[in-house]
Amino acid sequence: MKTALTIFITLIISFFSCSDDNPEIDQPIILNDQAIIIDHKSTDLNKIPESAIKTAKDQLHIAYGHTSHGSQIITGMSKLDAFMGGTGLYKWNDGPKQGALDVDNNFVSGDLGHNGSTTWAKDTRTYLNKTENVDVNVVIWSWCGGVSDNTPNGIQTYLNEMNSLETEYPNVKFVYMTGHLDGSGLNGKLHKNNEQIRDYCKNNNKILFDFADIETYNPDSTYFGDKIPNDNNDYDTNNNGKRDGNWAVEWQNSHAQDSDWYDCSCAHSKALNCNQKAYAAWWLWASLAGWDSN
Repeated sequence: MKTALTIFITLIISFFSCSDDNPEIDQPIILNDQAIIIDHKSTDLNKIPESAIKTAKDQLHIAYGHTSHGSQIITGMSKLDAFMGGTGLYKWNDGPKQGALDVDNNFVSGDLGHNGSTTWAKDTRTYLNKTENVDVNVVIWSWCGGVSDNTPNGIQTYLNEMNSLETEYPNVKFVYMTGHLDGSGLNGKLHKNNEQIRDYCKNNNKILFDFADIETYNPDSTYFGDKIPNDNNDYDTNNNGKRDGNWAVEWQNSHAQDSDWYDCSCAHSKALNCNQKAYAAWWLWASLAGWDSN
């Protein structure tokens, strides 16, 4: 019969000799013990340590599903490295490549769809179950107009599907997203649906890329949410119910290009908006790779 000391020693040896079943697969080291909220406060690229950027490139293998509005993140990221001096630090590539962030851009066609759609979830499962995608450890989907015409039940269906995917694929980080602005204001359906997504993510320690919040503030943190802003960054300057200004154009005109912002062809919007989305995206990647922004 084994003595208590023998059993204890055996357990200790077993603990320290355990190894990962898939040692070659990089997984994000962040644990969801608190919510990760990426919004307009996550757009100061200079606050992200270079080491965190490099760790993200080493560890993350991202699958990103989107249509035109979601392309704003990719458009901004594609021009960012040149804007930052062309050192290669902010390089990304559609597939694994030395020195670049691995993003499977448009890993399947489509976006999060409309009221109650779950096609994207089915496509995600099919994709993740393929042997060649075993290294994927981040999945992010964007909306197009699917939050604007949605219902609380439809949004809950989206949240439930995301939660189910997290349970089924515990080694993958799933990033939630809000819908882009549509000019309907704080009393509109879009804002209420976005608030449902935000509350769920904050209350359940989820990862959220708050697409709409980034569109609601300029780089100086000036708030435009109460001025019926839309996805083109148009807003109502004098509260008469008509959008007659554009915060992105105004900010760009008052700041030197190639110093404070960079030009890019931003779908449905202005270059500055894609700039901000790119900065926030790298904040997200760094956070998923273990950087604590606090």
